[in-house]
Amino acid sequence: MSHDRRVLMSLPPSLRTSVTPTELELIASQQLIEIIPLIAMEKTAFISGAYGPLRPPHRAKIPIWMAVNLKLKKKCHIIAPHWLNVEFLQARLNEETTETGFSRLPFRFSEISKVLLDVASDDIPDAEKIRSVLKDLCEARQAKSREGLANLDQGEFSLPNFCSMEINEVRPFFVQSMAILQQLYRESGET
Repeated sequence: MSHDRRVLMSLPPSLRTSVTPTELELIASQQLIEIIPLIAMEKTAFISGAYGPLRPPHRAKIPIWMAVNLKLKKKCHIIAPHWLNVEFLQARLNEETTETGFSRLPFRFSEISKVLLDVASDDIPDAEKIRSVLKDLCEARQAKSREGLANLDQGEFSLPNFCSMEINEVRPFFVQSMAILQQLYRESGET
């Protein structure tokens, strides 16, 4: 089952008003990534900016959306970000399972890793092991998130190192909870 469907299925229908995981991937695809081009291309201007020139075998930084397009046409190799490797992700997983707070990860790690592993797994060393560690990491963070929400007090709320996809998953619960709290507050003021 795809990650998109799992996330959407984990929410009750009344709370499925958030941004979809696919939309978050689109937003994340604006970030720059390094590639090794297999074609030469002059500097090209887009609405989001100008990228290039591309000169094989020299590395270039371009947006993920452009790298994906070139990769699908077999016109580049994508270089994985420094954090998309087994050692880094395993260390974060160890932190998640042994420490109380959330480990520090790139804000859009979930979206970027999904896009890159879907399109360029042949360019990423140990791609299958990375998928496995990412799955365990996401599950550990979700469990920690659920536990944190269950122990939430009314005074202060902070989610340091919470990532984009995680914020998106809990947002509908907070919106609904805040509406209920406001209603209770209004009703208590009327009595």
